[in-house]
Amino acid sequence: MDILIEESEGCLWAAALMNGKLQGLEIDPLQEEVRWGSIYRATVKTIDPARDAAFLDLDGSNTGILYNKDIRVKDEDGKTIKGGDIAIGKILSPGSQIIVQAKTAYIATSDDQYTGNESKIPQLSMDIALQGRHLIYCPMMEKNRLSQRITDTKLRTQIKAMMEAMEEQDVQGFILRAAAANTQTDILRRESEILEAVWNQIETMPEESGAHILIEGPDAIQRILSDNAAQHIQTIEIVTMDHFTHIENWCSIFAPDLMTKITPVELIDGSDDLALFHERDIMGQIESLFHSYAHLPSGGNLIIQTTAALTAIDVNKSSDRNAHISTNLEAATEAIRQIRLRNSGGIIMIDFINAKSKSEQTEILNRLYQEAAKDPCTVQIHGFTGAGLVEISRKRRTPPLDQRINLDEI
Repeated sequence: MDILIEESEGCLWAAALMNGKLQGLEIDPLQEEVRWGSIYRATVKTIDPARDAAFLDLDGSNTGILYNKDIRVKDEDGKTIKGGDIAIGKILSPGSQIIVQAKTAYIATSDDQYTGNESKIPQLSMDIALQGRHLIYCPMMEKNRLSQRITDTKLRTQIKAMMEAMEEQDVQGFILRAAAANTQTDILRRESEILEAVWNQIETMPEESGAHILIEGPDAIQRILSDNAAQHIQTIEIVTMDHFTHIENWCSIFAPDLMTKITPVELIDGSDDLALFHERDIMGQIESLFHSYAHLPSGGNLIIQTTAALTAIDVNKSSDRNAHISTNLEAATEAIRQIRLRNSGGIIMIDFINAKSKSEQTEILNRLYQEAAKDPCTVQIHGFTGAGLVEISRKRRTPPLDQRINLDEI
């Protein structure tokens, strides 16, 4: 896998390629005011009993919402108590300051109204999660556990053994990612110490008057590298020295083995926006993500339509009427790739071609499970409905791609 790092109009872009084909795309637009994973010392503005939630001032400019279920507090014995058992108004009150983390990002638009459109409000949690390369540190979690995204039984067994080895060394509060497989225990221990040190630093930061950000969430570069940590990364190509320094600093902490992969690329028009992406000829692939269709190798295609309620994907076969099984498998692979790259979220329905037999349905579902395991976000395959459609749900962490890119500017 190759990682490409670029900029456009001051926005940070990071792409992951496998044999020249786009597999991952992360973008940090300038108008993103709340980044996923950012941690704030926030001030409670109001309590909303109807929603059983609190509206919080994050930094004097942005507001977020904290639902009762996302409250975490420590009791006198230091045990973590989860919210939800009693009304939020009995736990928090206006004026209180608490440490929270953004579960979703927020990109400002001219017509946004926080209280008028709840879906526009960044959701917050007191259940802090610090992202590493192999581990996620959750200081409010008292045990270790495996990432829910790891569905392969053999892999879960392997990583569970590593988790037990960590617990024997009294390393607690970590989620082991798929990238932890085949990683030496001492490397995991080193990363755990780094993440714990980051949290200790956050906790001991001096309190300031008013709400303010404590630490910004992972940027596009950090997300693309940590999300693909389980892949064999061959090169990390950059054009500017600013990017080189940034990546070198992150890799020196979390991925020393990638230090030698950082490759400065000299281009004739290197100062132009996205010059490296144009040089590697992937702009066409990115622009195709804004089309309502996607082509399949066999000649079939996907028709992709997004509404407020769901994303619908219709599989159309090629001229070979006897090739619907192979077309369905191609469609399963490409549909998950399109969902990941477009950053679709919520409910997704896929209409495959004549997938009526149990054996073919099982084959399709297995392919979907296999491809969904590559997604850094939580993807659930719910199976075939009574009408013969496959229902999928995906919980994204950042806004969809069409809200992060303005094609007129690239």
